[in-house]
Amino acid sequence: MRNRIKVDLERQLGTIDRNLFGGFAEHLGRCIYEGIYDPGSPLADAQGFRADVITALSRLRMPLIRYPGGNFVSGYRWRDGIGPAAERPARLDLAWHSVESNRFGTDEFVRFCREVGSAPYLVVNCGDGDMREARDWVEYCNGTQDTFLVQQRRRNGAEAPHGVKYWGIGNEVDGHWQIGYKTPQEYARAFTEFGKVMKWVDPGISLIASVMSGWTPDLIERVSALLEQAPDLVDYVSIHWYVGNREGDFAAYMALSELLEERLSACEGLIRGVSFARGITRQIPIAVDEWNVWYRSGGGLALEETYNLEDALMVAIQMNAMIRHCRSVRMANLAQIVNVIAPVVTRPDGLLLQTIFYPFELYSQHCGNVALDVSWEGETFAGGGHTGVRVLDVVATLDAQQQQLALLVVNRSPDHPIESEISLAEGAVRGPARAFIVNGPDVSTINTFSEPRQVVTREVPVQASGSRWTYAFEPHSVTVLVCPLG
Repeated sequence: MRNRIKVDLERQLGTIDRNLFGGFAEHLGRCIYEGIYDPGSPLADAQGFRADVITALSRLRMPLIRYPGGNFVSGYRWRDGIGPAAERPARLDLAWHSVESNRFGTDEFVRFCREVGSAPYLVVNCGDGDMREARDWVEYCNGTQDTFLVQQRRRNGAEAPHGVKYWGIGNEVDGHWQIGYKTPQEYARAFTEFGKVMKWVDPGISLIASVMSGWTPDLIERVSALLEQAPDLVDYVSIHWYVGNREGDFAAYMALSELLEERLSACEGLIRGVSFARGITRQIPIAVDEWNVWYRSGGGLALEETYNLEDALMVAIQMNAMIRHCRSVRMANLAQIVNVIAPVVTRPDGLLLQTIFYPFELYSQHCGNVALDVSWEGETFAGGGHTGVRVLDVVATLDAQQQQLALLVVNRSPDHPIESEISLAEGAVRGPARAFIVNGPDVSTINTFSEPRQVVTREVPVQASGSRWTYAFEPHSVTVLVCPLG
């Protein structure tokens, strides 16, 4: 069957928010301690941050990082993590059954974000916490008046406000595993009261509502109750997902793209439907503020997943889904960024970039600011109960300022290159095109400290010019074709 990709620069899905390329850091396992923050390490800088980690994460160009959880936040007291480090109390963390030293807290996190060029996104405790604690945190971070909390922040070394714009109210409140699980009505009520006082402190903040992580039948009720009670306070609706290949079925794994489309389309429809019924005229976007591949490490404390090439393909597939839905998905946060289900793994003498690091880096660096409604057809496969799934998973973006087209393509074939005809409805490629390819020997290939470059990105020139050309996508690969337009 002939494989064809057709691009019409006039057919645009919408603008792509840079916040799609965000990250997430939780007090869990070695994400914070021995990952981000390791003052005793010879690789740490003067502030205690791992300098090699900062260098690696800076390559990902994450516009914002979510913190401090995650399940952890539902039992977290932010005041425990400020002030002189030696005076901070150690607390039992019930979420992950560990002891939290609180040596790393709000001020350290904000400084870390500045080091990697990211904005901080804080989540407040809506588990066993209260609204006073939440509004106080906003005042501590963003306050400008001469109050006790602002004075306290200044004494802790931050004369200027932290200026935290993004605030999540609770984490995975739909899950019974969470401290302070809430029914749809309970959470809608809590979000309303928390959000009200938080925005009274700083009207300029954006609030993210926790809606769905367990993908249970009460999704409809949760969206409806929230938008009924707090239509003017919800700035984003948050959903979480993790995917994996527990059965060792490559075709079924690759076909999870269909599940992602169903979830995003369902959430979009629910928000639109409730908004129409309630007369809500402003757009309420989706934040996929936890997503990744996670299935091998289970629920253990470390959660240190070893990723292979097929996981790198799946990371790109997830990003493709969110780019296609860019009108509604305006934020996403890869969970997590260091050691814990992460693209970066540390040990005392250095770090390793896992396979999933490379597609995220490629997309973050080369994705344009406009998503195109690209058309493609070709070979198909069956897996996971789905038939007629296209072997190539294709997204196209345009950088209008740079006059640059990017084709972001996953070849899901485990063993065959896919030659595809690529055509432009108007315009043409002018000048040399480039292909950035993430690939390795086979889908089970991993990177290790002894062999760290089994799966990497390589750049090759592309013979592309005019309005029509052909390109062969390597088997089991993620490819970003960058084409200058004339």
